[in-house]
Amino acid sequence: MAQTVCVLLDDATQSALAAIAGDRSRPFKHILRARIVLLSTERVNVQEVARRAGVSRPAVRRWQQRFAEEGVEGLLRDKTRPPGTPPRSTRTVAEVLALTCSEPQDEVTHWTGRAVAKRIGISLRSMQRIWQEHRLQPHRIRPHDPAFAEKVKEVVGLYMNPPAHAVVLSIDEKSRIQALERTRPDQPLGPGHPAAQTHDYTRHGTTTLFAALDVLDGTVLGRCMQRHRHGEFIRFLNAVEAVVPAGKLVHVILDNYGSHKHPKVRAWLARHPRWTFHFTPTSASWLNAVEGFFSTLTRRRLQRDTFTGVVDLQVAIDRYIAEHNRSPRPFIWTKPASAIFDALSRAPEPSVRVGALVEHLRRGSHHSNHRICLTAKRAIVKILYNINL
Repeated sequence: MAQTVCVLLDDATQSALAAIAGDRSRPFKHILRARIVLLSTERVNVQEVARRAGVSRPAVRRWQQRFAEEGVEGLLRDKTRPPGTPPRSTRTVAEVLALTCSEPQDEVTHWTGRAVAKRIGISLRSMQRIWQEHRLQPHRIRPHDPAFAEKVKEVVGLYMNPPAHAVVLSIDEKSRIQALERTRPDQPLGPGHPAAQTHDYTRHGTTTLFAALDVLDGTVLGRCMQRHRHGEFIRFLNAVEAVVPAGKLVHVILDNYGSHKHPKVRAWLARHPRWTFHFTPTSASWLNAVEGFFSTLTRRRLQRDTFTGVVDLQVAIDRYIAEHNRSPRPFIWTKPASAIFDALSRAPEPSVRVGALVEHLRRGSHHSNHRICLTAKRAIVKILYNINL
């Protein structure tokens, strides 16, 4: 005979359970538990309660017992339980950290997750958890620029507070723009399917676009040239010099490409004292505003079109620039330098490889000639010596 359990509720508890069972914004497990207790007040057996609630009989008995012991709050809280697998030992964690920060012996430059997991003898996911806990990312490498902060402040300052009686230009070149002629016409967009483009093409050559974006009014001065050496760059600077009003200072933001720092370019800069170059940090061309214009040009004009030759491509670029200049929009930079530094401080530091790290730490060796990943070093010291850093 099935067991019958009758749960007696007062008015307040009855109202609380009814509110939980009827609240659609709550987790479904809370609603189901409240329904089990409410059905248990109707003097029916456990089997009938399980049938109406759509659960098993052990589940009904479990939540009846939990409600009897802890009340309504017990239905809304899961009991803690031990993990399914025991945590990795400190020795295993130390081996993973040391191996990740060491020099690989094979013909590779850095460790991968599967290689470390195979060498240590643990699963890939366990190894990834250790990396995440200690903020190790061996696949990343961050270029080092000692003057990064100063350059960011300088460039962002020009964007947010441009000097009076001056022109702020963002200059760069988009090299190797291909004149591609598709072998078949594109299929137009239609209901239910996107536009289609053939994958094969005829390549007629390339061109290089030199562009100068006026940050204050958003206009662009562009010149297409066959190559992008220092000679072509000086020719473009002369073209910009011819259109900038006399008497105004010219502040130019540009990246660290070699032709921008050629001795002849520096000599040209010395002959034009009103010009000042402001270089972005190493590998930080995203600070150069004209890169956004290049991206728009590629997506809106070049990527889907077909060109019969280099001249056709250059004419299309000139037409796009002319259309852009008919309704330009000033470039507005909204993020101050402090916000950029805060975002970078929250990002994990990339790992730096060192050899035999654990052995050196055991012996207390802290030679300055070892480039040690600070995060990994602190973690391993804490594991091996059990000290509070």
